[in-house]
Amino acid sequence: MAILSFSTHSPNPNPNPKTPKSTTTLVPFLVPAISKRHFVFKTTSLIFSTSLIATQLYPIPNSSAEPSPKAAPLAIGNTKSWFQYYGSGFSIRVPPEFQDMTEPEDYDAGLSLYGDKAKPKMFAARFASPDGSEIVNVLIRPTNQLKITFLEAQDITDLGSLKEAARIFVPGGANIYTARKIKIKEDEGFRTYYFYEFGDDEQHAALVAAVNGGKAYIAGATAPQSKWDSDGVKLRSAAISLAVL
Repeated sequence: MAILSFSTHSPNPNPNPKTPKSTTTLVPFLVPAISKRHFVFKTTSLIFSTSLIATQLYPIPNSSAEPSPKAAPLAIGNTKSWFQYYGSGFSIRVPPEFQDMTEPEDYDAGLSLYGDKAKPKMFAARFASPDGSEIVNVLIRPTNQLKITFLEAQDITDLGSLKEAARIFVPGGANIYTARKIKIKEDEGFRTYYFYEFGDDEQHAALVAAVNGGKAYIAGATAPQSKWDSDGVKLRSAAISLAVL
């Protein structure tokens, strides 16, 4: 990853842009670990839907991720000294003192006389701050469950533009603060990553998504709005450290 280039985007000129509220039943993706109450947010809360795998049924019309040549550079930190977690087809840097909460592999799950398959894990990786209020997650989903395509998606752009893909990755009711297209130089060319930062009155999140071999790799980091000013750079840096292998 010798070269990193940004295509900058900023929110809609509307000072408080919001994507319309979704009417689907939602399950949190970027949720703190300390309380069950976070599993039932208000409609405008930061939640990541299980309908991420069926968003074509409930699309979020119109993203506020509009291009702007004057968008401020993203504030990110140096993560080289952080622990690098390697998962299936990806790696991500973990902030210091964050605890590994990744669900262990259950090798007995799904084994039966009928050859049932094991239920896939919700998170490919999951880490939390000591108090559980800040979370870093990674999910892996087949791209044909995110968007119906005839060909296997090989790049995030196969799911649409930065604005179009926001309908897949950004929850309904969230304010989009910024959106970027990031190109990373790899051995065989450039890989594109989409970055979204969004939130509501209670939570703030940074999300990075990329595609490889028909799979979408999605990293998200979240914290209460009250902690984002102090820890936002750290969490944003963790999300952006996602690398598809």
